[in-house]
Amino acid sequence: MFTQLNPTIPVHVLGKGDGYAFGMIDYGQEHNLIWVTAIDDSGEIWCEPNPKVRLGRNWTMGRKENPEIAADKAASRLENEMSDAACACPGAVAA
Repeated sequence: MFTQLNPTIPVHVLGKGDGYAFGMIDYGQEHNLIWVTAIDDSGEIWCEPNPKVRLGRNWTMGRKENPEIAADKAASRLENEMSDAACACPGAVAA
């Protein structure tokens, strides 16, 4: 069963980033819920199982940032820094 979420729900997909879930797929018993999410940074649409989707912090609800989200964001920053450093060619002359 597909359910359109209205309003959308801001979520974090581990390994993908922040986005908005706009749909949910429920295949029934013995299956995880599948969250249909538009990722903010890339614009990609991903369908991810329940164990990979987290709610972020929400001040009005008293919910602090999930430690898994903080670790995922830190790993993503480190990965980006390493790929940026790998792109810097030694001895390259700036134009």
